[in-house]
Amino acid sequence: MTSNVSEADGTTGTSEADRALGYEQARDELIEVVRRLEAGGTTLEESLALWERGEELAKVCRRWLDGARARLDAALAEDEDGTGGGDKGAGA
Repeated sequence: MTSNVSEADGTTGTSEADRALGYEQARDELIEVVRRLEAGGTTLEESLALWERGEELAKVCRRWLDGARARLDAALAEDEDGTGGGDKGAGA
């Protein structure tokens, strides 16, 4: 099934506009989607649309967080290898 491959790289059903969203924007919109779902009062169709939007926003947030973790891991690996900035003047 090809959709599993796409899901693994975080691109399934994610639009260009969603990929351009910053983490904070996606998080804030996701919070609003959850509030609306929890408040109720929407039709089944509206609830499903909100749920789907929430899933897409969660993917955007996950992609940002995964990228941040990768950058942090790379910076830590550089530090361990002695190629990072480290403590300048620590021995002075």
